[in-house]
Amino acid sequence: MLLFPRGAAAGVDVRGGAPGTRETDVLTAGNLVDRIHAVLLTGGSAYGLDAASGVMAWCEEQGVGFETPAGRVPIVVAAVLYDLDLGDPSRRPGPAEGRAACRAATSSHPASAAAMLGNVGAGAGATVGKRAGPAHRMKGGLGVAWGRLASGEAMAAVVAVNAVGDVVDPRTGEWLAGAYDRERRRPLPEWGATASPPLGPGQATTLACVVTALPVEGPDLTKVATMAHDGIARAVRPSHTLFDGDAVFAVSVGEGPRYGGLPRAVAVSQAGALAADLVAEAIVAAVRSARGVAGVPSMSDIRAAQTR
Repeated sequence: MLLFPRGAAAGVDVRGGAPGTRETDVLTAGNLVDRIHAVLLTGGSAYGLDAASGVMAWCEEQGVGFETPAGRVPIVVAAVLYDLDLGDPSRRPGPAEGRAACRAATSSHPASAAAMLGNVGAGAGATVGKRAGPAHRMKGGLGVAWGRLASGEAMAAVVAVNAVGDVVDPRTGEWLAGAYDRERRRPLPEWGATASPPLGPGQATTLACVVTALPVEGPDLTKVATMAHDGIARAVRPSHTLFDGDAVFAVSVGEGPRYGGLPRAVAVSQAGALAADLVAEAIVAAVRSARGVAGVPSMSDIRAAQTR
């Protein structure tokens, strides 16, 4: 849950073949509304979109939203991932959970927000390596990463990793989590090298939101979101499949000179490049911080078993 009480410019790029989203059309260039008030990344498959109603109600109570003759209307954009096959499928986020997420929101520096990592929020039921079926998947989760542009503006990424593919460290190429043969204690061959159990549509997804202090408007933020998807492609293999609902939001809370005083092409390109780096870093942080649950092992569980 990311809240922007004063409103913020935003863009989105949806790449997966089975997305579950809300209010993303409002971010299309040329539309009247050019500010949002919250971004919700949630589990629960399409049911989880109900949580956005709770976010809207909370924002309305706080006086957040666009002023209209009938009162304020908050703009809450949302995207969901499929996690109904882990634990009790009847327990999924709704309006009460949306309200609770708003109340729990913090302005803490993301680099020190350890409570935001792993099995929390949209990462609670997330798994990776779904390409080989439930018996071989591993735990995914929620990850964050933070950095600064060369011009000094801060940028952060929040990512929920629930992918068909495996997660690797793009800096080293090291396999971290994914489709794993628990008996032989080794990763399974890459997808395409062997036959895999069929997946249903929309049963995987990587969701991300990148927030920057660089003053950028919506159409250019869509470009930042597009470039940020490169971070998913670097760290998740394969990514953007027809079974995934991969979506990236990009938000600017910046004030001051537009583009930080830089030429537009330079500022937007640099922001997109850093966004991709941070998304990849957050994906790695998600699986490193995840804990095994309901018989699905985490990266740390596998490594501990390998040393016995």
